Amino acid sequence: MYLTPQRILLAGATGLTGEHLLDRLLNEPTVRRVLAPTRRPLVEHAHLDNPQGELAALLPELNGPIDTAFSCLGTTIKQAGSQEAFRAVDHDLVLAFARRARELGARHFLVISALGADAKSAVFYNRVKGELEASLRAMDWPQLTIARPSLLLGERRETRLGEQLAAPLARLIPGKYRGIAACTLARALWRLALEEDNGVRVVESDELRKLGR
Repeated sequence: MYLTPQRILLAGATGLTGEHLLDRLLNEPTVRRVLAPTRRPLVEHAHLDNPQGELAALLPELNGPIDTAFSCLGTTIKQAGSQEAFRAVDHDLVLAFARRARELGARHFLVISALGADAKSAVFYNRVKGELEASLRAMDWPQLTIARPSLLLGERRETRLGEQLAAPLARLIPGKYRGIAACTLARALWRLALEEDNGVRVVESDELRKLGR
């Protein structure tokens, strides 16, 4: 069964995947409103509401109603500056965003997690992502979609040397470990948003690539 999201809340609209997803949403004739809080201004559009500032400070000011929310938030430990700062974004801020989305009426939450997310992982990055997934599950969403992409491919504003070095190899690795283009992930997220299937759905990177073709 399919439904059409009409009122969207989007976090991370200036990021690699978020930019592609925002463009997709604004070009969907059935989408009536996209509420996308960002630090820097976005392009003006009749259906775009773009409050500007730090997301944590903006959350209480966001207004609904919302039916679907996307979290494209994410950083790296290097960018954040420490493990604690990384957790503050990739776990705490995403959860705060999810809670506000729920308060505004969203029934479907779609989040970008990561390949290998596991709350019991010995790898800090994977463990934080796994803990985030567990926390979101505990919120008892009517519909929760967890996307676990592998290495994201695309042109970023900032330089991530590790990703640049890994990208050529990531394009060749088979299965779910192969890198995925951010535009492909954005298309997959929109397609997943159209599906009405109560409960939790975890979508691995190989399936995301198929959905985003």
